[in-house]
Amino acid sequence: MFERFTQGARAVVTGAVVHAERTGAASVTTEHMLLALLDQEGTKASFAFRSLGVADRRASVESSLVDARRRAGLSKADTEALAGLGIDVAEIVARVEETHGAGALAGDRKGGGKGGRPGHRPYSREAKDALVKSLRIALGRRERAIGDEHILLALAAGPGIVAEVLADHGATYATLERAMFPSG
Repeated sequence: MFERFTQGARAVVTGAVVHAERTGAASVTTEHMLLALLDQEGTKASFAFRSLGVADRRASVESSLVDARRRAGLSKADTEALAGLGIDVAEIVARVEETHGAGALAGDRKGGGKGGRPGHRPYSREAKDALVKSLRIALGRRERAIGDEHILLALAAGPGIVAEVLADHGATYATLERAMFPSG
């Protein structure tokens, strides 16, 4: 599949690895892919981010991802469902962090500086699924190459925290599709 990737899509894949390494993550996640997409310039995805105002709110996007990670990756819908059962996720997070330190529920961290070779982080199941979904989106649009725009649409199609964060920032699948493919 990688041979079908455009230069922009390849930059997203390699950029996601850099973000994973920078945060000490054990694997590359869809969050890292989103951050790599936000790094891009001169691509369809970067145009969509600019036109929807997401590029100007990168700090807010990053903050939302950190908040979700602190909740052990639970979405707002998950948190609300648990609240309906009388479970206060914010209280649980606060208690765990009080005992084990900030970000204790974030998970996916390597311990003690040990780990694999730089640049060789495995992709999480969710990230792999997003790449497969990007291929399906490209094929569905009758396009032979997979671009960063297809990866972005795959992330926005969700499910997951990244789709939720994008939607909270006005970048739903529909708005992104209109911004990147105005005549389609």
